[in-house]
Amino acid sequence: MAASPSTARAINDRLALRLLQQEGPLTAGQLKELTGLSRPTVADLVERLTAAGLIEVAGEARAQRRGPNAKLYGIVAGRAHLAALDVRTEGVALVVSDLVGGVLAEASLPIADDTGTGPAVEQAVALVERTAKEAGADRLHTVGIGAPGLIDPATGELRDSTGLPEWHRRLVAALQERLPEARVSVENETNLAALAEQRDGAASDRDTFVLLWLGHGTGAAVILDGTLRRGASGGTGEIGFLPVPGTRGLPSATDCTGGFHSLAGAAAVAQLAAEHGIAPDRGADPEAAGAVRAAVSAPESATHARFLDTLADRVAVGVASVVALLDPGCVVLGGELGQAGGTELAARVQDRLTTMSPLPVEVRPSTLGGGAVLRGALLTARDHAQDELFGVPGH
Repeated sequence: MAASPSTARAINDRLALRLLQQEGPLTAGQLKELTGLSRPTVADLVERLTAAGLIEVAGEARAQRRGPNAKLYGIVAGRAHLAALDVRTEGVALVVSDLVGGVLAEASLPIADDTGTGPAVEQAVALVERTAKEAGADRLHTVGIGAPGLIDPATGELRDSTGLPEWHRRLVAALQERLPEARVSVENETNLAALAEQRDGAASDRDTFVLLWLGHGTGAAVILDGTLRRGASGGTGEIGFLPVPGTRGLPSATDCTGGFHSLAGAAAVAQLAAEHGIAPDRGADPEAAGAVRAAVSAPESATHARFLDTLADRVAVGVASVVALLDPGCVVLGGELGQAGGTELAARVQDRLTTMSPLPVEVRPSTLGGGAVLRGALLTARDHAQDELFGVPGH
């Protein structure tokens, strides 16, 4: 069945907007070439999207050219403002951007362990309001939040998790209450990191891969056929609870001690480094990342090599489990420890996998590291905002 004229216009407009998002400002001629639409159709959609306030003239293609064909059209970046938050146990990092993802302001705020739930929430909300004001954003259209813990797939809410601060869960509701016009959404931090690595990082050439997060905690995110998989309860990738050899005891439903976390979490890696006499880089956070970075800086040292080999043995246990179940073909080592280990650690883990698994897998270091969560939250907020705004060009 042929599409109605209004449906065809909506499809064409959406296609043009996506191209402008991906490629940046384009001329009408370039839009014609990339979309395959006729010149009159492109002229109509340019006029329609300009009238809707979604695109505007952003310059000229070449200074020596004149006339309508030389005009470059781009998305109106100031049409909406977005915020992205990376919520950690020890504080919050934040960016405010325009509709195309251009960062307008950044801020961070440490929150001490002994801060009460109410004060912690108020400090975080005030940080968002203050930073948005500094960015010149009268209102925020969309707020994307990355946080540790499980996301309920039925409600989209952060579930109550043992060991995580109560203010994490309260923050989402508080932001929605203080910013009633904004769309506020929350996603697991490791999932957001994987989306960022898929879009802009180490897995940009892969539609199936697993991100193994190595930081204060351990986690995994699964991308299969280009789609993030969350599982029936939102718990896909809770690899910290995976029972593994080399630990004392077994994890419980409320405590991952004894699981993979006890092998590869920051505290375990810091202890391993101390046993090898490796001091972390000064001011490193987590401390374990500084120790890994110090070892990688001089891998020819026998002490450093032994530490990296032992760490690779531990990480390979978790990676081998993931590979055996999912056969992803690619595993990205993310988080602060994965970034600190770089290609040196990734190569050691891959060497071990060749003897542990019959399945081929490429182990890569993250290119975004600890910043992947914030980047993923911003990309997700941008996608949500554009999905809403781009679907309304007045048909």
